[in-house]
Amino acid sequence: MPVDPVIYRIFKQGSMTYFNSALFFPPEVRTNVFKLYAFLRKADDFVDRVPPDVKGFYEFRREYEKAESSGETKDVVIKNFLDLSRERNFDTRWVMAFLDAMEMDLYKKTYSTLDELLHYMYGSAEVVGLFMARILGLSEESFIYARHQGRAMQYINFIRDVQEDLELGRQYLPLEDLRRYGLNSLDPKYFSQRREAFSRFIREQIKRYLEWQRFAERGYIYIPYRYLIPIKTASDMYKDTAKIIYRNPWIVFQRKVKPQRSQIVYKAYANLVCAIRYKLPWGAASCT
Repeated sequence: MPVDPVIYRIFKQGSMTYFNSALFFPPEVRTNVFKLYAFLRKADDFVDRVPPDVKGFYEFRREYEKAESSGETKDVVIKNFLDLSRERNFDTRWVMAFLDAMEMDLYKKTYSTLDELLHYMYGSAEVVGLFMARILGLSEESFIYARHQGRAMQYINFIRDVQEDLELGRQYLPLEDLRRYGLNSLDPKYFSQRREAFSRFIREQIKRYLEWQRFAERGYIYIPYRYLIPIKTASDMYKDTAKIIYRNPWIVFQRKVKPQRSQIVYKAYANLVCAIRYKLPWGAASCT
């Protein structure tokens, strides 16, 4: 089934890593992944504008809630997502948690503790892992790992996007961690005389990301290799991003660390060849 052009455009413009990795799913899965991410991206775009489109977000949310109740909508993104939700048995509470997290971005700008941030990340990232587990038809035993995969990927985004988030008036990385290094702000002007403390802080955050990522990879045994290839490709790209930032934490103020399309495609084919060679489903560490 071909992907609606509107959905294709939204996803392609939203994330190079996710979009190019998703192309390696089988066609029927790829179509569903596009429907999911178009819905997520459309909601996220309202709150990430400068200034945020508060009216647009609430109109989108009301349209979803009305359509979820009545089954009718003219919004092609919402319609396709609702069709997918019913087909793959999404839990409505996951959708509401996601929309609640997007609403938080309209008003909440900083996070004092990791626990506070994890509450936000459940709705903004972990439920995405749950949606994907449903799309792939995975068992519920995989859900805890799917949640950690979403969490890990979003956390490396927080690290990578420190400068971009500051421009939006947001600071996701926990203030309690900053203060542990005697720091009070992520403003690069503040760090001009405190680069060593900043570097230690960022490397601590990367270690936390890697801990969550390693836990997520324990769940790879639940994923058929044909589905795992794009997931592993995306996670490999994020690990490469983490390595670059770990070597030079100050780079987050100099440029956005992102893979090129050619790197994503190369990694996907390398993972495919490895899977065929070793006749996987993965025990996670077989292909590196």
